[in-house]
Amino acid sequence: MAQRDYVSRGRSPQKKKPASKPKDKRTPSGVASFPIVRLTVVILLLIGFGVFLWSIKDNATETVDNEAPRTVAPTLEELPELPQEEWEYIRTLPGYEVEVDVAEQEKSDKRYLMQCASFRTRAQAEEMKAKIAFQGLEALIRSSSGSNGDWFRVILGPFNTKRDAEKAKHSLRKVNIATCQIWYWNL
Repeated sequence: MAQRDYVSRGRSPQKKKPASKPKDKRTPSGVASFPIVRLTVVILLLIGFGVFLWSIKDNATETVDNEAPRTVAPTLEELPELPQEEWEYIRTLPGYEVEVDVAEQEKSDKRYLMQCASFRTRAQAEEMKAKIAFQGLEALIRSSSGSNGDWFRVILGPFNTKRDAEKAKHSLRKVNIATCQIWYWNL
């Protein structure tokens, strides 16, 4: 498939808009009209508002109802004593016991291994092993030969439980090693 070079091909020709005739902003008489009526109305409204404010400035009533009862905060001597709260569950909780039937987990003989990668060269496998070592886990490199050549597998384990293997897998996932697979130990 041929690659296109969008940078060197340049821009596509853009359509040009036809030139429009400039609009004549002059009035037919040749002199621009000034909105005298609007200006006069605005000035009259401002003067009217000013006169209104001037007329009400001295008409404010000074009568304040001083005889309204005011509430005064009570002093500490006048406050009632806080009641002592008593919670019923504090007395009744120790008498309750819950029994749960838990089936014992069977200890299996199965052991797990985790393969994180498979490489053609030992150098790549050693690099992955070093990344895993920085997480505090010990990896092994196993070489295997097959019909399609030699491979170097990076494995961890054996783990006694799958939970331990999952724990190690999640710690590796935090550092972007997300290719690990957990299998039964069969080496």
